Amino acid sequence: MSDSVKPDADLENMTFNEVQLLLAEKRTSLSALRTGIAVFALPLSVLSVLIATSKFYEIQNVLLWLVPLLLLSLGLVVLGVYLITRAMRHIRHYDRMIAGLKSKHNKLAEFLD
Repeated sequence: MSDSVKPDADLENMTFNEVQLLLAEKRTSLSALRTGIAVFALPLSVLSVLIATSKFYEIQNVLLWLVPLLLLSLGLVVLGVYLITRAMRHIRHYDRMIAGLKSKHNKLAEFLD
């Protein structure tokens, strides 16, 4: 009789472990999202400082410094957008996988959401 109970318990443990792994991956994606937002916000804050202080310099005199700064800012914006979109895709993917497991296992639905 205990042999018939053991496979169900193993399946249940494996399912909980799978959900824990998916939730850990989702937390990692949320961390990447947070990093992407920070990387995206940095060039915007630098450019806002440049605009706010623009009356103190002539663009022709600082063009040698301004062009590389704008290129670096553009690169950071592109990196931030990439990190944000990648993290959002992964988060949606993990949510779909967790929803699929919740629909298969009724006990799991009690613990999640």
